[in-house]
Amino acid sequence: MEKLSRQEEEAMQAIWKVGEGNIKLFLEHLPSATMPYTTLASTIKNLEKKGFLASRLIGNAYLYKPQISEDEYKKKFMSGFVKEYFADSYKQLVSFFVEEKKLGAKELKEIIDLIEK
Repeated sequence: MEKLSRQEEEAMQAIWKVGEGNIKLFLEHLPSATMPYTTLASTIKNLEKKGFLASRLIGNAYLYKPQISEDEYKKKFMSGFVKEYFADSYKQLVSFFVEEKKLGAKELKEIIDLIEK
């Protein structure tokens, strides 16, 4: 599975929120109309070609639905991200966020508690 572009990810976020729907419905769920209808339509066609969406014709309109869940995509994306940028080390990932002051002691304690459970 390939990494989606930012535009494709925005479209998929709206699609995951809606479930099955048409382009107009997805457009309503994009943050502050980030892309025009025609751009979203092209993006959705590309996502369908890539296997992220399936479509069916109802009357004269197509309905689209995700073929991969948001959780599945996150798992694949994060695995690749950690592998590419942090030498496949989640320890390096956490260290990076600590050094950048994005994670504090309280959050680290919460992470440790999650791991211990």
